[in-house]
Amino acid sequence: MGVRTRSWRLIKAFHRDARHWQILALSGLFLISYLNSDFGARPVNLTLALFGTLSVQFIGTVLVNLRETSRRRGSREGEHGNHWMRAGFRSGLSGLTNGFQWKSAVITSLSLTILLRAVSPWFWLLAGMIAIGAKFTIRWHGKHLFNPACIGIVTLMLVFGRDVWVSPGQWGQAPLLAGYAMAVAALVLSSARRLDIALGFLGTFAAILFGRAIWLGDPMAIPIHQLSTGALLIFAFFMITDPRSTPDSRTGRLIFAACVASLAAWYMIGPNVRGAPLMALATLAILTPILDRIFPANRFLWNSKEGQTHETETSGQRLRARPHIARA
Repeated sequence: MGVRTRSWRLIKAFHRDARHWQILALSGLFLISYLNSDFGARPVNLTLALFGTLSVQFIGTVLVNLRETSRRRGSREGEHGNHWMRAGFRSGLSGLTNGFQWKSAVITSLSLTILLRAVSPWFWLLAGMIAIGAKFTIRWHGKHLFNPACIGIVTLMLVFGRDVWVSPGQWGQAPLLAGYAMAVAALVLSSARRLDIALGFLGTFAAILFGRAIWLGDPMAIPIHQLSTGALLIFAFFMITDPRSTPDSRTGRLIFAACVASLAAWYMIGPNVRGAPLMALATLAILTPILDRIFPANRFLWNSKEGQTHETETSGQRLRARPHIARA
């Protein structure tokens, strides 16, 4: 009875944070990519991505906590000037690393390793650093504007051109793989309450591709092939669904999903942009704060201390700050 109780408590604790399911699902997809393709994900690339994301996440967490500690000390003691070093000595290492979001960094690393392809392994290190760095620096009202993995890949593609790419057919067209990815992702998103945006994106994207095929008289095999890639499934279920960079309201999320899907379809069938879904998501990231303002709703936050998710109102009132918590 005791073993069963402990096991049940462990499962409940695991289920409280949707990021646990994301890490588990992405790890399985990483393994499938590694085993089923000569050009799939590689452990060395994952190692470099983890080093890049975790190191920048650690540095960013320390800097955020130093700034917050210094601000509180200064306002309470009437001090002025730069007191970051003094605040660091007072807080200690445990205080400066409080709120360290290692789970988010691991999720970003796995996404980068599965989706990104490049001529050199060091691109995964750079992508990880850019992804987490953007999360700390490009923010709007407490939310990061871009999905970290998306902006990391898009930045490298824009800067380094053909040396970096996303191969949409890198997993093959195995129905078993597609079914596995969709089933696990549905379980993940049921915990994070973001299944609506994934289905909204895929539904709009599929409608455009099938509608175009019908209009032009093309065989249905063409849109089916375009929709049957591992990269598209990863994007739909693990990237556009990021609760920290997408609209808070369901209405906003559905509008956002339709806009991203429409632009991605145009990028694909018009100018033939590489990595069309990722480019569309990065291009339309500015819609998130606009839709949050038009359709205010509860904001999704990760509770790093207890491993739980919780929500706060996105009204005009400011949240009461907790000591030494970096929420990037």
